[in-house]
Amino acid sequence: MLHPEQVKSLIENVIPCEFVAVEGDGHHFFAQIVSAEFEGKNRLTRHRLIKDGLAAQLASNELHALSISVAATPAEWAAKQSA
Repeated sequence: MLHPEQVKSLIENVIPCEFVAVEGDGHHFFAQIVSAEFEGKNRLTRHRLIKDGLAAQLASNELHALSISVAATPAEWAAKQSA
């Protein structure tokens, strides 16, 4: 069973991140991800970038479920924080 910190590390190995927060119960995880890699990409492409990078863990059921609640660029994240 994975822990949130392990899922965070897996995400950080997929793309360079300015911020990652992961919560979960060992089976279902929820992530907030901020990365410059998302620049110029739509929401679906951002999510696919992460999920494709974690395909092996998802296919093996090591990582059962990952919901990405935030996939933002640093500028989008900063604007959201100041709103």
